[in-house]
Amino acid sequence: MQTEAFSELFPLFGSASTETLEWLLSIAVEHDYPADRAVLMEDAWGNAVYFIESGWLKVRRHSNDNVATLAILGTGDFFGEMAILDESPRSTDVIALSSVKLLSVSAQRFIQTLFKDSQLHHRLLQLMVRRLRQTNARFQLRHQPPAIKLANTLIHLSEQYGHPIEAGTKMFNVPPKDLADVTDISVDDTLKILDKLSSKGWIKIAPNEQALYLTNSKQLAHLAGQI
Repeated sequence: MQTEAFSELFPLFGSASTETLEWLLSIAVEHDYPADRAVLMEDAWGNAVYFIESGWLKVRRHSNDNVATLAILGTGDFFGEMAILDESPRSTDVIALSSVKLLSVSAQRFIQTLFKDSQLHHRLLQLMVRRLRQTNARFQLRHQPPAIKLANTLIHLSEQYGHPIEAGTKMFNVPPKDLADVTDISVDDTLKILDKLSSKGWIKIAPNEQALYLTNSKQLAHLAGQI
């Protein structure tokens, strides 16, 4: 991958120097995983930072016998950056929802890179703050009706990882259980709302393509309270 394509794919590296990009590309390790494969187990956190070249993943939390999805990640995003600074035990893992291509950089080399490139360091802090704000926004929706909460989740995922097409926006068809977990609503509510949105023509689910199309983002944004 060329440095220009690398910086365009990953917003984290948009302001990084050419030297930084060349260095990272020279030390990055490529990984390919099929759908449903564990990408990162709970005892492996802190070893490296991972960058999603293509595909969709979920971050899961384990609590006794219960497993819940905490986040959905897609192309251009990254994970593992906080764990390299935190040595406490982890109770989460990362699972591929679709086939996935990743690049990884060892914790030690990534930290060295941050010290060498202040622009990259600053950009990382910006993106981490943005994640905290997104978490706060999600928390503020906790008392909203399920339809509003799910509309916000769909809008967020499509804006972060979706692909604009002529008919709207195409994104991965995230399983209802995972959508329900990250939205903090029940699976039954998730299925009912998806069916209602589909009947209204606001979304289109294509299981054979593993795709969900947002065909009326304006109405979804209105439902989500964003316009």
